[in-house]
Amino acid sequence: MKTKRIIFIGVGLFAGALLFLGLMSFSRGEQPGVKPVFADNSPAVRLPEGGLAVAEALQDAFRSVSDAVLPAVVEIDVVETKTIEASPFDSLPFFFFGTPKQEERKREFSQQGLGSGVIVRRTDNTYYVLTNDHVAGSATEISVKLYDGREFKGKLVGTDQRRDIALVSFESKDTISVAKLGDSDKVRTGDIVIAMGTPLGYFASVTQGIVSATGRSGNGIRNINDFIQTDAAINQGNSGGPLVNIYGEVIGINTWIASQSGGSQGLGFAIPVNNVKKAIDDFITKGKVSYGWMGVSLVEIQEEYRRELSVGGKKGAFVSQIFLDSPAAKSGIQAGDYITALNGKTVMNVDQLVREVGDLRAGENADFELIRGGKSIKVTVKIEARSEKTTSDNSKLWPGFIAVPLSTDVRKELKIEDKKVQGVVVTNIYAKSPAAALRLQSGDIITSVNDKKVSNLAEFYSALNTQNNKSIWFEVYSDGHFISTGKYKF
Repeated sequence: MKTKRIIFIGVGLFAGALLFLGLMSFSRGEQPGVKPVFADNSPAVRLPEGGLAVAEALQDAFRSVSDAVLPAVVEIDVVETKTIEASPFDSLPFFFFGTPKQEERKREFSQQGLGSGVIVRRTDNTYYVLTNDHVAGSATEISVKLYDGREFKGKLVGTDQRRDIALVSFESKDTISVAKLGDSDKVRTGDIVIAMGTPLGYFASVTQGIVSATGRSGNGIRNINDFIQTDAAINQGNSGGPLVNIYGEVIGINTWIASQSGGSQGLGFAIPVNNVKKAIDDFITKGKVSYGWMGVSLVEIQEEYRRELSVGGKKGAFVSQIFLDSPAAKSGIQAGDYITALNGKTVMNVDQLVREVGDLRAGENADFELIRGGKSIKVTVKIEARSEKTTSDNSKLWPGFIAVPLSTDVRKELKIEDKKVQGVVVTNIYAKSPAAALRLQSGDIITSVNDKKVSNLAEFYSALNTQNNKSIWFEVYSDGHFISTGKYKF
């Protein structure tokens, strides 16, 4: 079986072909009473009048969309400068004069790249081009080429890896077309879409297809977007170009494909434009995307988790850990809660919740619905601004590990034959976290919390409540021994 590769090369769309049956006339030589008929004396194709009108109307629609949007589509040429450390033996004289210092061994090289973009805004003489982070996010030089061949020096306004978007600006006193942004929430499977960009260097190419699906996950590429999937032909250079509806509105930014060969296999993905509208404003006003933060670590859970936590078949996002003193902790949210709704909207998965919390403004109140111990609870959280310093501080991440059920398979793997041993298994311990400070190790089994026996996830998270306890300690089964940890004080 071939391995599927994820390739950031954007979405390109093959033209949706209309198949016409040609009628050809042949002359087999002159025969009595038969008049020769030549192909150039009659139409190549005869269509019913109604069918021809439909085909022409569709063709006119594609022409109109192309004429309206292409002037706002650009080619982005970039130069990226990288620094590498060369081997001390790359140059022979080093043998005679000693090994060079590390800084003397560093070498710089330039790498050129090409992608697409779309003009989304104008302020005075400044035009703003939306593209992908993987196209322009690391560029040291940027050139923006317009549909009519004009070129401008570009400037990186801002970039964001979590959503794989970047904003580039250029200056011009001329009037240049700006694309209209549509509403990607209205996109449905089966919609006709048109992709524009520079696939494989073919500037201002237009291709067409349909929406194959919506809400596709970006987990495999570490991206929090819910992608629009299309059956388009996708090739290198399309990244950053617009995915457009039949009304000439941009509803997505072409970003990546799933492929076994490296070429198009009809599995293209575009970032919904609604995911990036706020980011455009943030880039222009702040130079970066501002994210709201509630202070939890979220994971998707499997059926075994769902059974033990009594959440049934409800969709949502599981709070595996919580940052102490975070907005969520202050509002009463606990590790082990299962969030099912935000501001009245059902939470379908972790990425959706991360996106929607990220789009909230600092100081804004958000209403959450969650399940705890099989019961529904409503909590209001005052959102704060997300910062890398806070989110990377594992010392505040409670409990600092992922708990998993002690299933039959896990018992076999850990070679635990004693059925009296009941609890939850410690995995994925975070460095410098409370779990690390308590000297827990992966594979340990927590059998009690604050001297209260726990036999499953529900009992464990119920006992882990940070609001009802000033300190917490664990009894652990490890390598055939029962030991007690120290107390972690809050």
